[in-house]
Amino acid sequence: MKIILYSDIPNLGEEGEIKDVADGYARNYLLPRKFAVRYTKAAVNELEQKQRAISRRKEEKITAAADDKTKIESIEMDIEVAAGEKGKLFGSVTSGTIMEFLDTRGIAVERKHIELPENGIKIVGTHTVTIKLYGGERAVLKVNVSALGDHNKAAGSMEPSESSIPVQPDDTEPVTMKPSESSVQPDDTEPVTEEPLSDSITEG
Repeated sequence: MKIILYSDIPNLGEEGEIKDVADGYARNYLLPRKFAVRYTKAAVNELEQKQRAISRRKEEKITAAADDKTKIESIEMDIEVAAGEKGKLFGSVTSGTIMEFLDTRGIAVERKHIELPENGIKIVGTHTVTIKLYGGERAVLKVNVSALGDHNKAAGSMEPSESSIPVQPDDTEPVTMKPSESSVQPDDTEPVTEEPLSDSITEG
């Protein structure tokens, strides 16, 4: 079925694009949720009238991405994590940890757009993390991971609080960590959010 997208749909297309999709996908998902409409002459005419608003939204996203890049590259993430003698973390700093840190600073990014090794950051040190933004823009965040101290003492003495946050644990070790700037959370299932707009209508 030929459709016109009214929303950005991950792995399919962006608002204003014309796509061919399976009939069932259109009838059961896209059309009932008003994410798209059937491709008709009337729908094309309506889309042409909306092009100015679509272009304006795209420009707003481009500006927001540039602002986010500036914000991200002007800060550093400092976090303390329980670690062994050789600096190996008892757990890992994940994309969820970083996403939550950025969120507390008014920067909304998708977890899947934070580029990290599969198992996250697992060693003390300074790490650079690339974050994909709208329109192909990329920002680099510096993440400074330091050891919390003696792990056994920390595990036995730390009390739960708003500033005591778990990282993603290994299978055999307990994890306690205390971020120096913000609260974070474990990396769970990635949320699905809309992808950015394209420059123009493309016929797929």
